Amino acid sequence: MPLSAGQRRLGEARAELAAIGLKQSDIPFIVKLVENPAYDFPGIEMFHGGTDLAAHDRLHVILGRGLLPKDEAFVIGFSMGSSNRVTTTEEQLYAFFAKHLYPRGYRFTDEDIQVFRDAVHLGFVSDCVSLSTVDLAALDGKTIAQARLALGIEEDLLRAYYAIEGRRYP
Repeated sequence: MPLSAGQRRLGEARAELAAIGLKQSDIPFIVKLVENPAYDFPGIEMFHGGTDLAAHDRLHVILGRGLLPKDEAFVIGFSMGSSNRVTTTEEQLYAFFAKHLYPRGYRFTDEDIQVFRDAVHLGFVSDCVSLSTVDLAALDGKTIAQARLALGIEEDLLRAYYAIEGRRYP
């Protein structure tokens, strides 16, 4: 769902994505363990900014990202960065998992890792709320533009970064 689709309803766009995306049962255990807070140990958050699959899909729509590895890297990084709690060590540890320990179809390349790191920093400097702490399903009746506004996501910031990313990785 491109950024320009801001007048679409979030819930409708998310349903379209869910129809073609993976189901929770299709995702390898190590990916769930690292990215889904439901798999965190009690009282220990493995990585800040983690979301369940439904929220993650909504973030793809809200952030105007597709389903390619760089899109995954961006959505995960931006969500982590929006928590304003990610340390350099945490960023490096996630990058290690994503590049070396994930199954082949889920691994990030060096370019994907750079997009992830850029997105962590972009999420950190954004004025948006911590995306992992919001009930994104409650925004399903709003347009994507209204959801971005409610979350404090600056569309201009995303557009500027996407232009840079497009030049770096044509």
